[in-house]
Amino acid sequence: MNGPLPPIGRTAAAEPSYRIAPTMAAPLPATEITALLGQGTRFEGKLHFEGRVRIDGRFMGEISSPDVLVIGEGAEVEGEIDVASVIIKGGVVRANVRARESIELYVPAIVTGTLHAPEIFMDKGVQFSGSCTMAPVDTAENDGKHDAAVGPVK
Repeated sequence: MNGPLPPIGRTAAAEPSYRIAPTMAAPLPATEITALLGQGTRFEGKLHFEGRVRIDGRFMGEISSPDVLVIGEGAEVEGEIDVASVIIKGGVVRANVRARESIELYVPAIVTGTLHAPEIFMDKGVQFSGSCTMAPVDTAENDGKHDAAVGPVK
């Protein structure tokens, strides 16, 4: 097809009634949220994702991703978390958290469980109860499950 595309709904003879984008859309910026589990939402099970996901509701289960998880104020998360980075901006988290890059905890977060990442930032005033390991995460370690010495978070 040469020249400008006809408006949708109007076609020239033998031309389809849809447009083909000349280029693919640009990837989302690194700070763009790709999915949201909003306030008032409850989910139980396994969550696997790419991109940046934010949880503001209640989640119980396993979360795994090669990317970033954001836990917002009002969120309640319980289970196993294995991601590249996790940012806990508030809420209540009862979990074993493994992050290949970093874990960030901000007030008013309440966190109980195990933290394991090469970099861990904890804001003054965060309520944390559990164990913390600042070391590279071995991806084969425990098959991504909880630390056998500590056991599951109750």
